[in-house]
Amino acid sequence: MSMKDLENSDLTDIKSTPFGYTISIIGGKWKMRILYHLASGTKRFGELRNLLDGITESTLSKQLKELERDKLIIRTVYPEIPPKVEYSISDYSMNLLPALKNLCAWTRNYAKDMDIELLK
Repeated sequence: MSMKDLENSDLTDIKSTPFGYTISIIGGKWKMRILYHLASGTKRFGELRNLLDGITESTLSKQLKELERDKLIIRTVYPEIPPKVEYSISDYSMNLLPALKNLCAWTRNYAKDMDIELLK
């Protein structure tokens, strides 16, 4: 979708566009951060909670359920007591990673041009 198409579209129906639908799946404060951390390897719930400063357990649980529902992560439950649960990225997320890396590269260039200091 070009910017011209976006300008001429009915913004109340943006979720039905590829861009809008993508944002509905990975948008928000936490989902891309979760995917970022899972890109480096499988994590347990507590590991993710510790990596995501400021997230509540209920919010993390909700975000993980949504990412699993949308097939962006894989939840593996091991039959142990207490139960062991691990999260990893799916093939869909693996295919998304290059786009996220491009977005990060764009952000670094934008921040440099705007004289904004980023952590990494």
